[in-house]
Amino acid sequence: MSNAASNYLEDKLLDHTLRNTAFTQPTGLWVALFYGTAAAVLANLEAGTLSDEITLGNYSRQTVAFDASTSGATQNTGTVTFPVATANYDGAVTCVAVMDASTSGNVLFYGELTTSKTVTTGDTFQIATGNLQISLT
Repeated sequence: MSNAASNYLEDKLLDHTLRNTAFTQPTGLWVALFYGTAAAVLANLEAGTLSDEITLGNYSRQTVAFDASTSGATQNTGTVTFPVATANYDGAVTCVAVMDASTSGNVLFYGELTTSKTVTTGDTFQIATGNLQISLT
């Protein structure tokens, strides 16, 4: 997955680092799943728009933890498992985002999946340990 920081996070980090403006660290991190044409979804996520987030099939954001960064990069420390789908998702999952809240909230990082995934009734969407990689390089 290629990734980028959202406009929200870029502004917060620049102001915190270069202007000594306080930035409250998120108290938790969640992975959100998105469907639709990747280019459109990525543009929405850059702007913080969540209109393409999955809503059907017992979907809910899942918590995620990351390793200490090395050379400007990190990865998830454990498998992220979403609930078993009770109905088909809204569409094939094409993008993911790291969020600062379990609902609503702000997009921190986002990216396109290497391969989109259709989730149907009975499926479980997972992101294996180390497969959610975030890089500032």
